[in-house]
Amino acid sequence: MDQIPPVIKKLQEAWNAHDVEALRACLRTDYESIQPFHPERNLQGCESAARSWSAIFASAPDLQAELLRWAHRADEVWTEWRWSGAHLSGCAFLAGGVMVLGLRAEQILWARVYTETLSASGPDWDAVLEEILDMERPGD
Repeated sequence: MDQIPPVIKKLQEAWNAHDVEALRACLRTDYESIQPFHPERNLQGCESAARSWSAIFASAPDLQAELLRWAHRADEVWTEWRWSGAHLSGCAFLAGGVMVLGLRAEQILWARVYTETLSASGPDWDAVLEEILDMERPGD
């Protein structure tokens, strides 16, 4: 069985230890994070990513990352993550999704991020359906 690239294990360890320096060591200085569904969240450079994760660590001090699945081929790794913890306010924090990571020289060069913050209480399917139907109705 193929082994997960060491940098992915180091990334998970950095997230779970809230270690920004270890996180920086996982990323190339020219790291690029693209979030196709949330382009306003795109990041350029390792320092931008470190600042973003520092803010997340500060707002959810017990945050933990769980690697659910992964696949590796050449210099690309497909990963599925779940992050859980609690906000400083005491409210539950839960997020998850897929990150496709490009590797170079045992560091992460780029990421395509398909993650979302999740509801800890489960979906309100009636509200979801109503939102979808409202989006599909032509304007007045």
